[in-house]
Formats: sequence, C-alpha cells, structure tokens
Amino acid sequence: MLHPDLIDSAQALSDRIVSLRRAIHAEPELGLDTPKTLAKVRAALAHLPLEWREGGSTTGAVATLKGAKPGRRVLLRGDMDALPMEEQSGLAFASTIPGRMHSCGHDTHTAMLAGAAELLAARQREFSGEVQFMFQPGEEGFHGARHMLEDGLIEPLPEAAFALHIMPNARHGAVAGRAGALMASADQLDIVIEGRGGHASMPHHTLDPVPAACAVVTALQAMVTRRFNAAEAVVVTVTMIEAGSAHNVIPDKVTLRGTIRTLTPRNRTRVHELVAETAQGIAAGHGAAAHVTITPGFPVTVCDARAVAIGEGVTTALFGARDWIALPAPIMGAEDFSYVLEQVPGAMFFLGVAAEDNEDWRSACAIHSPRMYVDERALPRGSALLAGCALRFLERGFD
Repeated sequence: MLHPDLIDSAQALSDRIVSLRRAIHAEPELGLDTPKTLAKVRAALAHLPLEWREGGSTTGAVATLKGAKPGRRVLLRGDMDALPMEEQSGLAFASTIPGRMHSCGHDTHTAMLAGAAELLAARQREFSGEVQFMFQPGEEGFHGARHMLEDGLIEPLPEAAFALHIMPNARHGAVAGRAGALMASADQLDIVIEGRGGHASMPHHTLDPVPAACAVVTALQAMVTRRFNAAEAVVVTVTMIEAGSAHNVIPDKVTLRGTIRTLTPRNRTRVHELVAETAQGIAAGHGAAAHVTITPGFPVTVCDARAVAIGEGVTTALFGARDWIALPAPIMGAEDFSYVLEQVPGAMFFLGVAAEDNEDWRSACAIHSPRMYVDERALPRGSALLAGCALRFLERGFD
C-alpha cells in the first residue's frame, strides 16, 4: 500500500537531500571514475542496512535493501557524473573544479535516490522483496549503465526499474512520462571527404573536397525528409566542419561530424546505411571519396506501459492529478538508462525543477547550460516518487 505520509517524510529529509546534492555539485567528477561522489553517497547512507556491491570497470555501485520477507525485486537508478564545462551559475556551492559542472542534474538524481533509500529503509519491515539502488557513473556518453550490467553488479536482474531526470525548464514539481519510446538512440557520425588540395587560385588543378562536403551536408537533410516517414522522427545533424589551413589553400580533405537520432531500431539501421550511401555517392559525383564512420551510442529509451502507469498512479496519489503530464511525443535527447530498459521492463520520468514562483518556466535555462538553476524544493518530490514506485511495484507488481 502506498503510504499517504510518504511526501511528508520526504519533506522532512529535505535538508539532507539538499546537503548531499550541494556537496556533489561542488566537486563534480567525469566519466566512469566518480570515487569522491560515491564516497559522499556511502557516507550519507552509512547508517542504513544496505548491502553494497562495487567494482568492475567503473566506480558504480549497487546498494540492496531487503524487506521483511522475500518477494519481488525492483531497481531505482541515479547517475553521478558531470560535464566538462565551466559553471557560470554564481551559486554559493558552484563547482570548485575548473572546467567541470553538474549541468545535467546528475547531482540531484543521486541525492534524490539517496533520499529514496532513506524513505524505504524507514519502511523496511512493512514491505516484502528487495530494492536495488543503482548509483551509476558515466552516463554522459560513457555507457556507464552498460558497463555495470556487463560487470554483473545488477545480478540477479530486477523485475522492474525506474529512474528520474530533472528538467529545469519544466513546471515546478510536475512529473512527465510516456509509454513506448521516451528518448532517442544517439550515434556519432564522422565523414571524411578526400580530394586533392592545391592553390585556391587554380582550383582546376585540384580536386576540391569543399563543394563535395557542402553537397553532402545538404543531401543528408534531403535524405532524412524524403526517405523516412515524417511521423517517425529521424534526425541527422552535422555540427562540425573542419578543413583548410589558409584563405588561399584548397585542402586535401574535409571532416564532417555530427549526430544521428532515431526512435526505432529499424530506422536506426536504415539511416546508417543511407548516410553512407548518400555521402559516398555525392563524393563520387565530385570525383572525391567519402569515408563514413558511425559510432553507436545509446539505444532508444523505451518505457513499459505498465511501469508508466505505476508512475502516473504514484504521482497522482502523492501530488495530485494536475502534476502528471503525459508527453505527446518522445524527446530526441538520449539516455543510457536505455541499456537497463532493454533488459528490464521499467520507465524513466521527468521532474520539473523550475523555480516554484516562475510563471515563465519555459524560458528557464535548460540542461547543459552553464547557468542552469534547480529549485531544490522539488527534490523531496523526486525521492518520494522513486520510493513510491518501488513500494507500489513490490506490493502489486504490474497488476
């Protein structure tokens, strides 16, 4: 049974949740190596009856809380790594490490997960089964979730999994989710157009790769709009063009870099094929050659409809129906919680953390902004939501 006092209990933990978040925020760590962050978490939860598993290829850890009797197994996840960017927030607890910042909210995710552990430990004698708290590094492109799965830290696999992601430009306290594809797959695109350089005043003596590269960029956009159903979002974005060394020199090659986003495995495979076909065909038409490399990133984040229903029910019970938002379409960002959801039915939800008194919350700085702001008064809600999803699943499963 969902405890009606869960949100009150979470609010009582507010100072501890916020304190942990600020401590993590001030010392951000990158990639798969986040030992200081994990140490802060373990110290904050040292008084709880948790069984910890660490090791393998990352500093990730899983803490297990066992209930009064055997039963179902559920996983709650929070990520720990930051981004390599300079903070410009002006906060009193801003990053103390130059060139690093928690600008994607992973500090809040970790603190909310720790808060959920506190809430559930206080109710340990009231539920059957067990909860796995997954403290994960390396979400920002380092495949941390995949590494932890491969390291066996999440064995035996849970029967359900839940995660939260804050949104600083979403209404304070609102929870959003959807069944099916929630976020896109993300693959890195690298294309090298090779020609033959020379003097810019005599292009007829060269094989200029620049016009070919420009044509490839344009052709990729036409390929997306003409080869894929507009209702099935596909994004191919070229974000970097590198070439040349002087204003009067035609380079030997041009390098294009970008990202590919899709919402289905079928489209993901197909767009890889067509990108190579398009780039090579266009380059050949210019007498040049194209070398295409696609580096696979995170898969599509697919949420189980039953898990989403649990999140909606818990949100409505704790906060009211107004604070549940059913997203009409996926978000084309990517998430490596997708690796967990490939193996375990579950869901990720978004929590709005714009300032509570900001009526123009859509204009707030988004994630990955150096000036991102989080209204910390929303964080206890995240802890209560995670704990509530765990309790609801442990009691009734997906029934």
